[in-house]
Amino acid sequence: MAKEIFRLLIYSAENSFIQVTVFVGAVLLLFGYVNFKQSGNLVKKIEQSKRAQPIIGALLGLTPGCGGAIFIVPLFPKGTVSFGTIVATLIATMGDSAFVLMIAMPLQYLLVSLLSFIVAIITGYIIDYFDFGKGLLEKINKRRASKEDIKSRHRRKDHSLQGKILTGMGHDSDHIAHIGHKEGDEIDLILHHNIRGHQPIDTIGYKLTHNVYMIYWIAISIGLILGILDLFQVDLNAMIIPNLGTIVGSLGTLLSIIMMIASNKFIQSDTHEETELKTLFLKETIVHNAQETAFVATWVFIAYFVYELSVLGLGLGDYMAGEAVIMEFLSQTGLTSVLLGALIGIIPGCGPQIIFVTLYTRGVLPFSALLANAISQDGDALFPLIALDKRSAAWSTVFNTIAALVVGIFAYFIEVNLFP
Repeated sequence: MAKEIFRLLIYSAENSFIQVTVFVGAVLLLFGYVNFKQSGNLVKKIEQSKRAQPIIGALLGLTPGCGGAIFIVPLFPKGTVSFGTIVATLIATMGDSAFVLMIAMPLQYLLVSLLSFIVAIITGYIIDYFDFGKGLLEKINKRRASKEDIKSRHRRKDHSLQGKILTGMGHDSDHIAHIGHKEGDEIDLILHHNIRGHQPIDTIGYKLTHNVYMIYWIAISIGLILGILDLFQVDLNAMIIPNLGTIVGSLGTLLSIIMMIASNKFIQSDTHEETELKTLFLKETIVHNAQETAFVATWVFIAYFVYELSVLGLGLGDYMAGEAVIMEFLSQTGLTSVLLGALIGIIPGCGPQIIFVTLYTRGVLPFSALLANAISQDGDALFPLIALDKRSAAWSTVFNTIAALVVGIFAYFIEVNLFP
């Protein structure tokens, strides 16, 4: 039994890296560069477009990863965007799980994105029509500190980390540029000083990730070549080098796990401060995209391995029997899977969502459950909103979950009746 478990461990490590991780890394790097060039401009545009804010917010939410949504969230407490815009952005957001679905099932990704986009816009405008955010914003403004108090608190904060980062990057400014807010304002105090931001640069983890990230990208590049060959049904383990696919896949997954641990990212893959740094420095974009790829890789590997172990366990050691049990289970889950998808989506962070989406790609869940999860989840974007205003975060979760359940249940009945 132990031998079979070890075989499944290696099998999961190889397949998750060769079939998913290497493609996620390539796409993530591409989107990372685009964000590096465009994110600041997009936020300025949404600030200037009052009537179209829910639409632009939904578009930013659709961008794979959490960067677009993370930038939008602080704009509501400032009164720059409506609460409907925040909800629309979060509904459209799939976080890092979008990369997994995009690579494994591009057609389903496009369909989920389209449906989420439509639901996001409708929900956002409904919320704004009833002016739901007015009461939330009034409560935020009532407890807002005076400008003098904020300046005083900001002066007392430790800014040595910012100075070290700027010096290390050869930047001639005395502070890190912000998107959607300013240095020394209340949002800066909360998002850059009171919650976890950039990883301290004097830690072993920081030094490791910022010195070996190119080695990781080399491993991704080699794996990408093998991944493309695998798409053309080439037996990677029967090439000139015996077991090449197993060796590269296993080492790649191991390196991903090491990178994730060194990055100190387990549930949340990105913070607001790191997202801003990626728009300021190209090196930070490349480094943080390596960390984010490692984060996705680790969770995909966990999902693969958990699935394989579940099949083996359900079959009491007989893999084929376990698959039969899963197929029978799927035929009886019904609306439970939709409810499960919406509830898992409530959990902040990308880790659990990556597992859920990966299980869908393995045929364990129906499309309606995937759709409910995509609408319900917020990726890492809910963390800054929780820090800024817990009441707004709670209400956005309520609206997202209601939309997820309504659309998910409707999609389930369509799925059952039209595609039995």
